[in-house]
Amino acid sequence: MPARASFYLEEEMLKDEIERRNAKRVLIQLPEGLKAEGPRLAMIAEKAGALAIVSADPCYGACDLAIQEAEDLGADLLIHFGHSSLTTQQRVPTIYLEAKASVGIRESVNQAVPYLKDWKSLGLATTVQHVDMLSEARDLLIKTGKSVAIGYTGKLKYAGQVIGCNYSNGKAIANDVEAFLFIGGGRFHAIGLALATAKPVIVADPYEKRAYAVDGEVQRIVKQRWASIHEAEKAEKFGVLIGLKSRQEKLDRALQIKEKLEMEEKKTTLFALREVTPEALMQFPTVEVFVNTACPRISLDDASKFLKPVLTLDETSVVLGEMSWEKLCKEGWFGNAT
Repeated sequence: MPARASFYLEEEMLKDEIERRNAKRVLIQLPEGLKAEGPRLAMIAEKAGALAIVSADPCYGACDLAIQEAEDLGADLLIHFGHSSLTTQQRVPTIYLEAKASVGIRESVNQAVPYLKDWKSLGLATTVQHVDMLSEARDLLIKTGKSVAIGYTGKLKYAGQVIGCNYSNGKAIANDVEAFLFIGGGRFHAIGLALATAKPVIVADPYEKRAYAVDGEVQRIVKQRWASIHEAEKAEKFGVLIGLKSRQEKLDRALQIKEKLEMEEKKTTLFALREVTPEALMQFPTVEVFVNTACPRISLDDASKFLKPVLTLDETSVVLGEMSWEKLCKEGWFGNAT
């Protein structure tokens, strides 16, 4: 099914923004699921009067803006699809086209009801694509006798919204609910929600029109994280990774971690890179453990690909004795050590 059959790509807004801004050269950035629409969207942009260039690099979220690339290409407008605005920057004018979903959620939510039978109080969460449908989902669940909460902290644009590294809306209501229903495609955000809140999460997938649990994957990740922490506690040579993408660069935090590790007599080197990949880290075979100050999902989701432990900031706090493993598991990943 073409992406445009499942999402509103806001072609008219794309044209209107180019014409209103009198943009002459635009860089179009798309997440992986929308990349196939790049040539068609480029044609629409060119009909509006701008030379269009489609970024073929991976795009992992709203924090992964192609600002440097837009500058290098001389673009006077960056058009970022599939995410809501997260970061403010003055270097290149940027518009976000959120690509809201056009598929209904009723069938998948109804499919989820049997999975939710053991819990009375539920939290709802979703990505930007489905935030407009949370009220409908809440009404459906209330009719089955559930109490339903939708969290909002103001850190993200919409109530109930989650992104790959920010589950503050879920964490805000975690103590008030027994489990969460996540509405959206795939397991990525649902697993993140479970890790962040330490609560069971059921997925209602409107694209596949089915529901399922992610507890098995979550437990596998938790066990793997404990093994990585245990290995790191015995290591002597550390590398601290500094991400170079927008909203991922935490130089001050990296310097603090380096200082703390060296106070524990650990030999520590700082590394800066845009893409944290197994191939990049393999170039430094003497380093026993890496501390990742960029996107924490790199450590959690890609752990099996790395030959050495790649710890999150929270996990490094456990290694340093600043946080217990029990506290990390109870309070959840994402947001304790920031």
